Amino acid sequence: MKLRPVPREKDAQADLASLARAFAALSDPVAVTAFLRDLCTPAELEALSDRWKVVPLLQQSVPYREIHELTGVSVTTTGRVARSLDHGHGGYAAAIAATPTSPESE
Repeated sequence: MKLRPVPREKDAQADLASLARAFAALSDPVAVTAFLRDLCTPAELEALSDRWKVVPLLQQSVPYREIHELTGVSVTTTGRVARSLDHGHGGYAAAIAATPTSPESE
């Protein structure tokens, strides 16, 4: 019988920090796009892109239903993004501040 190594215990915080360092190391949008395409499934990329797409509309106080009509992003997803903008960890705000151009111009 083939012996398999015992899986090490997961450290979600360390794993997330490692992923964050990988993103932070990539300064070129083309390289980040390639990394995202390698890392995520098409459905995951769509979900991430949808969340980012509604941020500027929420900042403009566009109603959720209108955001849905404009983007096709569900009202539920829009609500989750809005909650993160208001009560999250500040990640959206940091990304907005660090982004020199609007998200849809990429």
